[in-house]
Amino acid sequence: MILVAALLFTATRASVAAPDGQEVAKKYGFKEMPIAMPPGYDRLPKHSVRTVNPAYQKIRSWISSVGAAIAINDVTGHGRPNGMCIVDTRTNRMVVTYTPTAPAADRFTPFSLDAAPLPMDNTMAPTGCTFGDFNGDGRMDMLATYWGRTPIVFLARADAKTPSPRAYTPRELVPSESKDGKYHGPRWNTDAAYVGDLDGDGHPDIVIGNYFPDSDVLDPHGLKNVVMNDTLSNSRNAGGDHVLRWTGSTTGNDPTVSYTQERKAIPYHSSTGWTLAISGADLTGDGRHELYIANDFGHDHLLYNRSEPGTIRFTEAIGKRTPSTPKSFVLGNGSFKGMGVDFADLDGTGRFDMIVSNITVAWGLEESNFVWKNEAADESEMRRKLAAGEAPFTQKAREYRMAWTGWGWDVKMGDFRNEGKQAVIQTDGFVKGKIDRWPWLQEMATANDLLLQNPAMWPNVQPGDDIAGHEALAFYARTPNGKYANISEDLGLAVKTPTRAVATGDTTGTGALDFAVARQWGPPAFYANTAPDRGNYLNLDLVRPATGNTDDGAGTPAYGASVRATTPSGKQIAQLDGGGGHGGFRSFDVRFGLGSYDGPVTLELQWLDTHGGLHKEKRRLEPGSHTLMLADDVQEVPNR
Repeated sequence: MILVAALLFTATRASVAAPDGQEVAKKYGFKEMPIAMPPGYDRLPKHSVRTVNPAYQKIRSWISSVGAAIAINDVTGHGRPNGMCIVDTRTNRMVVTYTPTAPAADRFTPFSLDAAPLPMDNTMAPTGCTFGDFNGDGRMDMLATYWGRTPIVFLARADAKTPSPRAYTPRELVPSESKDGKYHGPRWNTDAAYVGDLDGDGHPDIVIGNYFPDSDVLDPHGLKNVVMNDTLSNSRNAGGDHVLRWTGSTTGNDPTVSYTQERKAIPYHSSTGWTLAISGADLTGDGRHELYIANDFGHDHLLYNRSEPGTIRFTEAIGKRTPSTPKSFVLGNGSFKGMGVDFADLDGTGRFDMIVSNITVAWGLEESNFVWKNEAADESEMRRKLAAGEAPFTQKAREYRMAWTGWGWDVKMGDFRNEGKQAVIQTDGFVKGKIDRWPWLQEMATANDLLLQNPAMWPNVQPGDDIAGHEALAFYARTPNGKYANISEDLGLAVKTPTRAVATGDTTGTGALDFAVARQWGPPAFYANTAPDRGNYLNLDLVRPATGNTDDGAGTPAYGASVRATTPSGKQIAQLDGGGGHGGFRSFDVRFGLGSYDGPVTLELQWLDTHGGLHKEKRRLEPGSHTLMLADDVQEVPNR
């Protein structure tokens, strides 16, 4: 019996090593380029583990396993996404810099964001940096998330001529007063953030996903108020999810923005999980994004958006189980460890699909990644089913040969060859060391759930211990038979250091999609796209009229906008992604790979105005890059 099981396992695993992978790899190429860091950065002390609450001391490497993050976007306002924001866990710094591909005009002295005069202390650590225009003035701001406090929004000042520490004014996302210079607000421990116009009022709302409950996780002198999950498969005792609705802002040299918490936006039973990733897309065609919340130790949630301007409200939709469907392959009932999520049109059907990262370690916690295929005939059917509480998605990871990667985290889809087909990048690896602790972890997985909440009952995970620590980044490419092959090693991307987040962007404005990776306790990496024979492309910069006076006439991102592109080869759908996933945030470009086609592309654009009115318009555009202003109609404006 054991022999039969081993043979079946080998046969199943062999399907991952696609024989056509090496041939496909020849069509791709990436060059790692050095990232400019702030002056003196190399001389800063570099750490490899966090200082934690005494109750977590025996598992401090586990507690130290997240926090690295990265984002790509247009920092200078010159029209190209060649700026980066990096969270480096080695220094606990949030670094703003430029991509190695940036021209001289877009280069500036890299710097670390400084939250002063807002209160910060050594019991706090940054965990994410999300670009966005939060006050609508056409300038790029940043949302910083942390363990140990609520997020901070760094708003760009109108008088700033170049990115620098003084170019941004820090503001509390959640109001908090400090008369003594110390922090007295909630001790949020955030691992995920999503930015999008959820209620259709034309302004970016924010969803914050917290992992640990509000507690002194990083305080070595903190209260013994820390816990772990109460089950391994349906835990609901975490920090959970907070929805914050935009309520107002000002522009100028002292900018402000205000948000209010919509405490009943998400059903309570869906809002208390150990959240590691959040993403969204307009599945129903009404201009409002649905959300997918990926939770560790429990069920993920697909939330149907029922919001109206001024009110944000979601209801949950769950997949249907058939006699041949494993329980964990029913969307919303999965007991796997949701670590990352992304939306994209995987097969060129004109509908959004989803990919979810899980823990899929061979001979370890071998679950499965999720490839949720959209089975709705159209958006109207999707709307009817979601409204009735049904999620019409089926799980196809094994069929696409993307079921097993390792200890997965962030995941992003992108067309790196401009061929109209999505490749998939997935970060990987957990705790790197020399002593294999898998036997202990597997023993814990069979323990009574009543023991799990107490950190003292967990197996040691300390410096020197290893759990999936030598797993490498995965790069899944489409093969001629329609399935996928992990060609990371063939491309020279398989660095055996745990990775956490991935960001993508056409940083040169040439149609070449580059990407950057954040590593946990390792230096970040930037990879320039050197693929030979890339196809033609269509890049869209979708903006709305900005508030106040801007020097260059730039617009503000058209949050919630989506586009269908039709060519002789079929339809594709893409959207302006305001920011979602686990720690990695792509640029705002809406991209379509056209392959060898060089004729005009028919576009169906859809967006909401600032009053929640839905607009749709068709356009025909030639391949290349275009900036479109979305107001009452569509106007093409000169590229910056």
